Amino acid sequence: MTDLAAEGRRQATKQANREAIVEAAREVFAELGYGAATVRDIVRRTDLATGTFYNYFPDKEAVFRALLEESARAAREVVRAARRGAQDADAFVRHGFRAYFEFIASDRTLFEILRRNTGTIRAQFDTPALGAGTDELEADLRAAVEAGVLAPHDARYMAAAMVGAGFEVAVRMLETDPPDVEAAVNFATSLFAPGLRP
Repeated sequence: MTDLAAEGRRQATKQANREAIVEAAREVFAELGYGAATVRDIVRRTDLATGTFYNYFPDKEAVFRALLEESARAAREVVRAARRGAQDADAFVRHGFRAYFEFIASDRTLFEILRRNTGTIRAQFDTPALGAGTDELEADLRAAVEAGVLAPHDARYMAAAMVGAGFEVAVRMLETDPPDVEAAVNFATSLFAPGLRP
């Protein structure tokens, strides 16, 4: 029982250390940007030793990728849930984009990470975690076509176009203070919904 308890404490400590590093990285990348940030900057925001960082991540790119993956996973869950009940093309598009843009605008740290690191994030689009959003959207588009909610179309191209445009519109949305979520939603809906109506 003591070995099991000790193992449980070790696992909890490992999880807490990883979370502390990722949270510190969020703050540093939001404040300094990926290019200017260093591993030392990240470690300074924690109570951990520099060597501890390397037990979890080989470099700043790996921790940047990890925090993008966590944010992308959370955003995908919110967006998929918003699209699920759509009864028509306009709702499918509007609800999905609204959930995405509101998610980004509501998290000030994520907001700053996107604003300061747009080019670096664009370069990550071929990673599995960020690509998963395109794959999930493609699956949702196909299911909506099967259900008669959307007109038949090339779901692969449409998913790529919607994800790419959504990211770029979000970047522009973040240039306004406060971010104009409604304008971004209206633009994206007017761009995509007409071509998806049955």
